[in-house]
Amino acid sequence: MRIASIHAHPDDAEILAGGALALLSELGHEVVIVSLSAGDCGSTVHGPDEIAAMRKAEATESAALIGADYRWGGFRDLAIFSDDPSRRAVTGLLRELRAEIVLTAAPSDYLSDHEATSQLVRDACFASSIPNYATGTASPPLRAIPHLYFMDPIDGRDRSGNLTVPDFTVNVASAFETKRAMLAKHRSQRKWLREQHGMDDYILQMERWTRACGSRAGVALGEGFRQYRVHPYPNEPLLQNLLSAYLGNAER
Repeated sequence: MRIASIHAHPDDAEILAGGALALLSELGHEVVIVSLSAGDCGSTVHGPDEIAAMRKAEATESAALIGADYRWGGFRDLAIFSDDPSRRAVTGLLRELRAEIVLTAAPSDYLSDHEATSQLVRDACFASSIPNYATGTASPPLRAIPHLYFMDPIDGRDRSGNLTVPDFTVNVASAFETKRAMLAKHRSQRKWLREQHGMDDYILQMERWTRACGSRAGVALGEGFRQYRVHPYPNEPLLQNLLSAYLGNAER
C-alpha cells in the first residue's frame, strides 16, 4: 500500500509521525514524505535558498533511513495559503503520488503554515478523484478519495493551547530509535530552534512529546492520529488495520 505523509516543513513528519512511518515501511508499505515548504526561513545564518537546499538534502537523508522517498511541494515558509492555485498544485501532487492513505497536519496548530497545509491536503484529497478538476499535471485523477488522517499537533495542543484527543495512538516504542535517527538528520535546525523556539535540544523535546502522547494511551511512546470521516471521505479504519499490532493499550 502507498502512504503519503504531507506536512508543512522538513522535520514536521519526523517529529509527529516518524515512528508510525517507520513501522509502515517495516511492514512493507511504500512511504513518501512530503514537505510543502523546503524550510527557507529556518536559519539566522544562511540565506533562504541556501538553507532550503540544505533542508531538502537533510529530509532526503531522513526519509532514506526507512526506505522512503522525499518530495518538496514547491511552497515557501509562511507562504502556504489555501487558495485556488495552491489547491490545484497539491491536488496534482496527490495524483502523482497515487497514495491510498494520506497523513497530514492537524487543522488547528500553532503555525499558519501547518493549518493551511491541513486544509489544502484535506481539500486536495476530495478533488483528487474529480476528472474535471484540472491541475496541469499529466497524472490522471485518483479512482477514489484517499483515506485521510491528521497527525497530532505539536505538543498535542491546538492553537488555543487545549489538549487534542486522538482517535487512536500508535505505540512507536519499537521504532523510536529510528524516529530519533530520522530527526537527527535535520541537523541544520539545532541552532534555529534554540534561537527562535527556545528549544535547546529538539530531539529531547520530541521525546518528551512522544512520551506524553503515549502515556495518555497506556504506552511508553506514542503518536496520535485522527481520521477524517466526514462525508464523502472513506470511513474504513485502513491505517488502524495496518498498524493494529501497535495500537495503544486502550485501543486494541
